[in-house]
Amino acid sequence: MKKNMGGADRTIRILLALGAGALYYFDVITGAMAYVLLTLAGIFVLTSFVGFCPLYTLFGIKTCKVKN
Repeated sequence: MKKNMGGADRTIRILLALGAGALYYFDVITGAMAYVLLTLAGIFVLTSFVGFCPLYTLFGIKTCKVKN
């Protein structure tokens, strides 16, 4: 797997995941919506640490800097 996510993209995903976790922690979201957002947050964190997003390959998106 080649990395296809840049630093800004990875940072934004981690911040969104932290926001979803905070919403769940403070009981702003509950029920099925909470579990859906927490699952999405987990995927965001995982892809941020790996630096690879499978959906980006389907759409041909690459946000990382090209090495010459």
